[in-house]
Amino acid sequence: MTGSRKQELNSKKKLEKKLSFYSKVKDTVTSLNAKKAISKKKKQRSRQKKLKAYDFSELSEFLPETASSQKQTEVKLNCKSKQALVQRESAQLNAVLNNPQFQLDPFAAIHQHLVLTQPPSSMKEDDSVKTGKKSRKDKKRKKKKNSALPTTESMDI
Repeated sequence: MTGSRKQELNSKKKLEKKLSFYSKVKDTVTSLNAKKAISKKKKQRSRQKKLKAYDFSELSEFLPETASSQKQTEVKLNCKSKQALVQRESAQLNAVLNNPQFQLDPFAAIHQHLVLTQPPSSMKEDDSVKTGKKSRKDKKRKKKKNSALPTTESMDI
């Protein structure tokens, strides 16, 4: 009977070792999950801080209203409207690429387009033009800007 008793003791020891190993593994997994949850919370906090840094909604009350911001139309894009949009945009791109002015000097053509399509300059300049009064500083600034601006001819690459 001593042989069978030794086998029972060995099997009990093996079982105890397995149980202790499984309990250690379980403890490790739970501690890792806890660490993971803590790091997730930290990441979420840092994301929220970053989002707060980029939140400019408070500035909107100080900005003047424009006509485009007053017209807020919602366009629902479905499959057909997306296809139509892609076709219009590709036709526009082909027209730009085939434009002889763009082929000769792309940067000058883009510059000219932007000059023609941009809204009038800032309100301060408009007010000074209306009153007919310009300060000496404004005149000096304009002279410096005009002398510092490169011509379109110098934009050749």
